[in-house]
Amino acid sequence: MTQKLKTNIYLGSILFLISIIDVSLNSFYKINFTNFLPDTISFLLPLILGTIGLYLIRYDYTGIKRLDSLNKNVNTSNFNALLTLLIIFIIIKSIPPSMSWMILDANISGDSRDACTGTGACWTYIKVWFKRFMYGMYPNELHWRINIAFILVIALGLIGLIKTEKLKKYLPLYYVVIYPIIAFLIIYYLISGGAFGLEWVETGAWGGLSLTFIVSFFCLIFCFPLGMILALGRRSTLPVIRYISIGYIEFWRGVPLITVLFMSSVMFPMFLPEDFFMDKLVRVIIAITLFEAAYCAEVIRGGLQSLPRGQYDAAKSLGMGYWKMQTFVILPQALKLVIPGIANTFLALVKDTPLIFVVGLAELAGMLALAKTNPEWLGFAMEGYIFASIIFWIICYAMSKYSYNLEAKYKTER
Repeated sequence: MTQKLKTNIYLGSILFLISIIDVSLNSFYKINFTNFLPDTISFLLPLILGTIGLYLIRYDYTGIKRLDSLNKNVNTSNFNALLTLLIIFIIIKSIPPSMSWMILDANISGDSRDACTGTGACWTYIKVWFKRFMYGMYPNELHWRINIAFILVIALGLIGLIKTEKLKKYLPLYYVVIYPIIAFLIIYYLISGGAFGLEWVETGAWGGLSLTFIVSFFCLIFCFPLGMILALGRRSTLPVIRYISIGYIEFWRGVPLITVLFMSSVMFPMFLPEDFFMDKLVRVIIAITLFEAAYCAEVIRGGLQSLPRGQYDAAKSLGMGYWKMQTFVILPQALKLVIPGIANTFLALVKDTPLIFVVGLAELAGMLALAKTNPEWLGFAMEGYIFASIIFWIICYAMSKYSYNLEAKYKTER
């Protein structure tokens, strides 16, 4: 490293830190060292110093790993340096008012609107409505049934962690066929009741985050195998199967989800026999499953198309039939390649669940819409939507992280 390079790095780093410190002190403590200058110059000075600092440290290679990474990703030009500084300054400026509103001046004690007397957020609103946000209109004294149902479903889902050779070969059959059926029966009969001496609770009373989980869970486990079958059908050499699969996929991709939900809730019962009844929640789950399966099928088809022809020829040379070849050779490789796409489809499904509010099912976002119209709590919708956004962010981040780990675990060299 030459002396000039060292000097520029030291000087540039100092100028960059001075700009950050100046903005931070001004934002947090209202200290302005440049208040003796005209307002325009005082406002622009940190930006100018920071830009000059980033310009001085911009080198193709310095031998300093973090500095080289900074120059490669965000300090590639004067425009990118200026844009980076603006983003950093906006974040620093937004921290004090955000912290003040969300934490320092917020109200969390009490159990009525009268407790919200400060200028900050009213988290009392979330505390009072918390059970409704979690369980909807489900009777308070029966919440234990929802909790037990979720615990049983999760426990049954963890059976795959028992790694024994005898059990391992039956896991695909268990997760694709047996587990969805058992989970559906547990959730429906334990939460709805009407059997085993349990009090009946209609599905219209279900709601909140628990309903979001129920709809997302069943749509995920049902749409994935259906999507695989459609993807295989679209690539089939049999014209009838291929055209049926193409027609199904293109039909559902061309219809908005809100229209599908409306049809399942309002129009579909009109075509059923008079003595036949299908619960609204079941119709919604079927509608979303059919809708999302089309998108899942296209993602899986992309994985199937990316496999070289040699994989098919190698499987046939071993004497494998169609289903054995797809099960043991083709699909495992194809699914590994499209894990990010499948995760993206599942995340979109979770974020589409608030649309079921249009057919009278109040999941988390639906309960927020009901709560904000309550006369006693008018004006506190912001706190509710922040609460919901945090929950959805946690769900989506957890699913994204899990898919990333799966991708790293099953990564194959091609």
